Amino acid sequence: MYSLRQANSRFRELRRVLVLAASVGSALLVFTVLPRAQTPSAKAPSAASARNTAKKALLVPRSEYVGDQACERCHGDKVESYEKTAHHLTSQLASKSTILGTVGPGENIMRTSNPDLYFRMEAKDGRFYQSAVWGTPPNEKTRTHSLDLVIGSGGQGQSYLYWNDDQLFGLPVGYSTLMHRWINGPGYVDGTAEFDRGIIPRCLECHAAYFESKFPSADSNVYDTTNFVLGISCERCHGPGRGHVEMEDRGTAAKTTRAARRPIVNPAKLSSPRRAEICGQCHGGHGAPEALPAFSYVPGQPLGNYINLSDSSKDVDVHGQQGKLLMRSKCFQASLDMTCSTCHDIHKAEPDLSALSQRCLGCHRVEMTATHSKVGSALASNCVDCHMPMLPSKVVSLDIDGKQIPARFRTHWIRIYSEEERR
Repeated sequence: MYSLRQANSRFRELRRVLVLAASVGSALLVFTVLPRAQTPSAKAPSAASARNTAKKALLVPRSEYVGDQACERCHGDKVESYEKTAHHLTSQLASKSTILGTVGPGENIMRTSNPDLYFRMEAKDGRFYQSAVWGTPPNEKTRTHSLDLVIGSGGQGQSYLYWNDDQLFGLPVGYSTLMHRWINGPGYVDGTAEFDRGIIPRCLECHAAYFESKFPSADSNVYDTTNFVLGISCERCHGPGRGHVEMEDRGTAAKTTRAARRPIVNPAKLSSPRRAEICGQCHGGHGAPEALPAFSYVPGQPLGNYINLSDSSKDVDVHGQQGKLLMRSKCFQASLDMTCSTCHDIHKAEPDLSALSQRCLGCHRVEMTATHSKVGSALASNCVDCHMPMLPSKVVSLDIDGKQIPARFRTHWIRIYSEEERR
């Protein structure tokens, strides 16, 4: 036990961070809203003008990053396990194995509430395409774009992106693994065909290891199509690894050079606020980027130097703000060392709710109250669904068959919920 003063002191310290988040749940990484960016005809720069605009330099050059393959040489078990996680699978190149929806005849059509519009997904010559089809034969009009990138691990579903030269856009149709059908993507209106939703850097920061922007703007969707790294890589949490790799390759002689200047980061050895900020770069809210390029954040450094996550709003949504919700929890406020990793092992796929509930029982006793007696034997096997239920988002919704259906995410405000609240 420790004093209330100590608890309050720690709480104030982490409140300043505003980013402590519990990590992965596949739901979080699947149906993230892809905000609308300005298209070339509006305020965003065209690809041509982007080439003539000076770019901001990353604080750590990309040459200092070595990729997961370098980590695998010594940490093969960790890498093998991590490759099965939602973090690693949150973005992938489109392929027959990564696209969960069926693109063959019979199941590749999505009808809309507009009788004169439907969508068709298909494969041709090893590539994948999404088409909007207006009208009826023989007077059909079609708009087709390639399906190039898959966003989402598939826990709830997937969204898809396409390249138009060096600009990246969202496709209007996604796939729901819960309903086993093609659906309108998050934020897209049923019965319409919108292909001009640009994908901005802040979206990609939470679904990829790196994208090189060609234009120094938080609203630009212009990227180098040859210089990006999909999935959340090892170095997003451990920092650039070249110095560490060189030290291991060369031995102690290298310790006085690059490795000494930029050692690998072990999150377990960081202070609670710094450790929390690693998760908070994506799970602390959308935030407002500071005057630095996207993907500048280096684990172990103050996150506030890179993005401003302050938000005066008292209404914290269940989507993408797990850190702020967790900070409201009494068990967090009363704990000296509770962090995201108390419940989540980033290197492994999420266990089932029964296994996660055992983490709760590491601190809490099973007490048979009047409410608990209704639950019976399930009391010790599923704390999560009662005290961290899936709740509807107020900012992410899906237009399905003309009805607005809020997406549901697991809240990280750990408390007692009524049956009505859990519905």
